[in-house]
Amino acid sequence: MSRFFAKSSLLAIAGAAGLVLASHAIAQHRAAEQMDVLDEPGRVPTEEEEQLPPQYQRQLVFFRTTEAPGTIVVDSNQRFLYLVQPDNRAIRYGIGVGRDGFRWSGVLRIARKQEWPDWRPPPEMIQRQPYLPRFMAGGPGNPMGARAMYLGNTVYRIHGTNQPQTIGSAVSSGCFRLVNGDVTDLFNRVAVGTKVVVRQPSSL
Repeated sequence: MSRFFAKSSLLAIAGAAGLVLASHAIAQHRAAEQMDVLDEPGRVPTEEEEQLPPQYQRQLVFFRTTEAPGTIVVDSNQRFLYLVQPDNRAIRYGIGVGRDGFRWSGVLRIARKQEWPDWRPPPEMIQRQPYLPRFMAGGPGNPMGARAMYLGNTVYRIHGTNQPQTIGSAVSSGCFRLVNGDVTDLFNRVAVGTKVVVRQPSSL
C-alpha cells in the first residue's frame, strides 16, 4: 500500500511540474506576442527579414463568412487579415495588431489610399516616444511602409512596415501592419469604399 501511495505521490508531483512548465510556456508565448518594440524611423528591412514564418505568409484559405466578397475582415486575436473571396475562400495575410489598451473593434470603410505615405506621428505617440520625428516623408525607411489604407475618419490605418519582425505580434497603437509585399498586394485588390470589419477581441 505504501508503494502505491508513493507512486501516486510521484505521479502527482510530475503532473504538477508538467502544469507549471506548460503555464510557463504559455506565459512566454503571450509575452512574445506582446512585443515591446519601439518604432524605428529610417530602418530599411532586408529581403530576408521580409520572409515571414509559414503561418503568416499570404495564402488562399477556407473562410466561411456572411460578408460579401471584397470585404476585409480583421481577426486581431489570431493576427490575420482576410480579404473575402467567392465560394467560402479568402486571401489571408499575417498582420501586427494593437498592443493591450489599443485594440478595438467595429466596421469602417477605406476612405483613402496612399502609395509610400508620409508619416506624422500623433501627439500621443510622440509623448510615449519623444525621439520620433514630427514628420517623415514616405520611403523604404518610413514606419508606414509602402502603402496605406486609411479607415474612415479615424487615426487607424492598414499599412506596411519597416519592422517585418513584428508581424504576428501586438505592437501598434491600433493600426494593422503588413509586410510591404503583402500590403502592396492588398492595396492593389481593394478600392476606396471597401468595408473593413474588425472583430471584437473577446479573448485578449
